[in-house]
Amino acid sequence: MRLGTSVSRIVFPVLILAVPPVASQGAPAPIQRAHALPRSTPERQGISSAAILAFVEQADSETDAMHSFMLVRHGHVVAEGWWSPYDAETPHMLYSLSKSFTATAVGLAIGDGKLSLDDLVLKFFPEDAPAEPSANLRAMRVRDLLRMNTGHQTEADLWTWWDHPASAAQDEPWTKTFLAHPVPFKPGTHFLYNSPGTYMLSAIVQKVTGTTVLEYLRPRLFEPLGIEHPNWWTSPQGITAGAVGLLIRTEDIARFGQLYLQRGVWNGRQLIPAAWVAAATAAQTSNGSSPESDWDQGYGYQFWRSRHNSYRGDGAFGQYCLVLPEVDAVVVITSGVRDMQAVMNLVWEKLLPAMRAHALPEDAAARRRLAAKLAGLTLRPAPGKPTGALATSTSGRWFEFPDSNRAIRAVALDFDPQSPALLVRTADGETRTPIGIGSWVKSRGGFTAGLDRLLSVPAHPLIAASGAWTADDVFSVKLVLYETPYYARLTFRFDGDRLLLDTEYNVSFGPTAQPQLIGHSR
Repeated sequence: MRLGTSVSRIVFPVLILAVPPVASQGAPAPIQRAHALPRSTPERQGISSAAILAFVEQADSETDAMHSFMLVRHGHVVAEGWWSPYDAETPHMLYSLSKSFTATAVGLAIGDGKLSLDDLVLKFFPEDAPAEPSANLRAMRVRDLLRMNTGHQTEADLWTWWDHPASAAQDEPWTKTFLAHPVPFKPGTHFLYNSPGTYMLSAIVQKVTGTTVLEYLRPRLFEPLGIEHPNWWTSPQGITAGAVGLLIRTEDIARFGQLYLQRGVWNGRQLIPAAWVAAATAAQTSNGSSPESDWDQGYGYQFWRSRHNSYRGDGAFGQYCLVLPEVDAVVVITSGVRDMQAVMNLVWEKLLPAMRAHALPEDAAARRRLAAKLAGLTLRPAPGKPTGALATSTSGRWFEFPDSNRAIRAVALDFDPQSPALLVRTADGETRTPIGIGSWVKSRGGFTAGLDRLLSVPAHPLIAASGAWTADDVFSVKLVLYETPYYARLTFRFDGDRLLLDTEYNVSFGPTAQPQLIGHSR
């Protein structure tokens, strides 16, 4: 599975004007903390409110999967926002943007004298090495893991455990699985985006420091930046996943990008060696030749090079930390999109040309228009009418699914106008998920439509639900797991004693459309 690059993606949040911050409807304004980045008006930092508004309007109109956005210029947040139900205080799951944090741990461990770029990978795992390792495996070094030049033709399958937790895969160390995978090319000669390679970097850091990457970074990176309560899932062997799975907030990502923009310095302290920042964000290997693709500009140490002499960490379906040194800016976006290049294009077309080297005259009218736009930003709720001809006769009626392969045993919809809800029975019991009619209602522990089984989705995820009647016999529900890139559209079609259930995900590493289920009334 190629995480972070195998899908095109887009990311955007509810924008909030810098001074004072303006939160999107239904989303709380960011809590001001001691570590918060300073806020400023856009014009004071050389970008117009009108240009940001144009960016937001186009992002909002062209995709239904923007989650958050933050623009930092000259060290000041000049615009920020969240598309409801996403908000400033709820951490967002990162896919391959996690890799840039793992690489930072490697750089710190190198700075501490714990390892070097030229250390051989087998040196750290003699107990997991094949009986007769190939010459290419014996030649693989730490720097090859960092720059995705391990010599593999395909990725080792480490993630089977997530889909099949009871399988024997969790008994064999993931490091052993990685080292057993064929290495047909000489390391350093063949670029392959390789998430298992990042897991190996995490395992190496744990070997040489005696602690997980998460705990190693806590006093060295997270606490100095004011990143509170970071969470990161681990392998069955207790090793931080490294490649995916970090959960932090939008501003946390922005502080990380600003730290790299400042060459590792934060509040006068050199948190990361400047030499590491320079090396990690430089092109360490070639990965393509298209001048129009931000995935063909070279690759560093778990950072992508981008057009316009910029660099970034990014993750599947649209989490971005884009650093633009030439204009002293950081752009952070989270989303759940399929076309990630389209998001990058929008930054280049709308934001980059608007950045000036000097302050601009304040434009109160433009700021008010931007604030008004931001105040209404939301993911689109399920479209349709608040009630239907069958609402009364079908409310509370249970439909059983004896042949379901998705663990659903029975479903009912409660159309009580005061507290509508989706009720689902599975082998684990019954859940009641509140539904907003034309709006979002948040809950935890409700029905996830199988999204909780996708890679690195948190257990018992936060859910927001919206529903509406799209026809006399059809009720649609939109379920958003608002810590993640994912939502599901559920279409319930009532047909006499039958209920036809169609489910489609906005994005997925596999098929987005799920097989139709047919239920029967008792």
